[in-house]
Amino acid sequence: MTNTIQKQRLFLSFPYYAVVGASTDQSKFGTKVLQWYIQRNKPVTPVHPSNDELEGIKTIRSLTDLPIPTETSVSIITPAKITIDLLKQVKELSIPAVWCQPGATDAACVQYIKDNGMSDRVLFEGECILRDGDGVLQAML
Repeated sequence: MTNTIQKQRLFLSFPYYAVVGASTDQSKFGTKVLQWYIQRNKPVTPVHPSNDELEGIKTIRSLTDLPIPTETSVSIITPAKITIDLLKQVKELSIPAVWCQPGATDAACVQYIKDNGMSDRVLFEGECILRDGDGVLQAML
């Protein structure tokens, strides 16, 4: 069983990142997570169904549009009813690591993660990249 620190390090070890749940609203956590990557010069792609650009970065419409999904860690900041479908895409695309921000999952999402053998690569127990990310990055130096 992979512990939280190991999963956080795994997540932050990939060369590319995507954020699902960012918007034009600066007060929303999805946008704050996107800004977190930008401020740390991480190669990040926002995923948004209708906006062409967020925080000055061109968006893609879906995880299926990721250029290299197998080398991309994905942050999810969406309501659980959307997260469950994203988790299915994550599995289909062999995305290696996912960080579900607090509030992005519910019992059905957790069950899907466990039933599909994804517990070792999905953070879903209240971990927050805004709170924990810098400490993990520092520990990886």
